[in-house]
Amino acid sequence: QVQLVESGGGLVQAGGSLRLSCAASGRTFSSSAMGWFRQAPGKEREFVAGISRSGSSTYYADSVKGRFTISRDNAKNTVYLQIDSLKPEDTAVYYCAAAIRLGVPKKLDEYHYWGQGTQVTVSS
Repeated sequence: QVQLVESGGGLVQAGGSLRLSCAASGRTFSSSAMGWFRQAPGKEREFVAGISRSGSSTYYADSVKGRFTISRDNAKNTVYLQIDSLKPEDTAVYYCAAAIRLGVPKKLDEYHYWGQGTQVTVSS
């Protein structure tokens, strides 16, 4: 079992930066690939970034490549999402998720555990 709690969201102007954190409890964090997803109002939840269990592999959605950076600290049971050059279209609730599997899962149904989400709002 993994419990996930996101933090770090907020209101920021376009061009600004945020760092989201996701703290995990439970004994399986280091065995879990981790991902960040987002859901904007009226839209489906979408994959943003993922990282393998060791942190050696990462994967990003095309829409965020070059602006978002995912990382993890297995000693702290925490995964991060650094978001730079924020755009109004990045406004969404951001969710972290854990998948007990190898590689970097990219689909919602590949993830087993989800956090409650943190709101990111970007003003123009």
